[in-house]
Amino acid sequence: MSKKKEIISLIIGFAGAVAGLYGVVSFNRFVLMSLPIGIRMVCMILTYWLIALIPAIVMIVNKDKLTDYGFSKEKIGMQIIVGILIGTVMSVLLTLIPHQIGFGEFVDSGKRYKYLWQFIYEFFYCIFAIGLVEEFVFRGFIFEKIKRVAGKDIIAVIISSVFFGVFHFFSGNLVQMVMTACIGAFFCFCRLKIKNSSTLSLIIGHGVYDALITVFASALL
Repeated sequence: MSKKKEIISLIIGFAGAVAGLYGVVSFNRFVLMSLPIGIRMVCMILTYWLIALIPAIVMIVNKDKLTDYGFSKEKIGMQIIVGILIGTVMSVLLTLIPHQIGFGEFVDSGKRYKYLWQFIYEFFYCIFAIGLVEEFVFRGFIFEKIKRVAGKDIIAVIISSVFFGVFHFFSGNLVQMVMTACIGAFFCFCRLKIKNSSTLSLIIGHGVYDALITVFASALL
């Protein structure tokens, strides 16, 4: 595929992801809380998948494969273990330690849970909604499209991470967007430099990291 077509695919995919995010935010604001809790829990996951819908369609139209986006069938068990380790290390460094030294408010999700089922659902949601969607879109689809155009990993790391930061403009201020971009760059380097680290690893790592934010906030505050 020509670079021009790759750029067009990139633009359509990212625009589609942002449009999907707008739809998710609107649904959560105006509809979600009016639903029974069981339906609400399912809808939170299903609606988040809308973010990946257009990139997935572009992938199919272009006849790309999941292996092009960093997925692998090799050593899946190790990929999962690596993902858990990535998420745990990030949580210790970026969540637990800030809480311990008095900066917990800067890494707080705002969620407070009391019951075990709530924490179980949080992990499920963070892995199968947030982690799955955002890693497929940003460390998979967008990273690969930029790499095909630029021809260099480092350029794909930088630009995809900037896109990742911009993507979070609905949920944060400029400082949080910059921090999110840095986290995106870290995920990219994990995929590139850590043995047996795949997009699946990043999905799990991302989900574990996000879920533990709520665990630490609920336990320590």
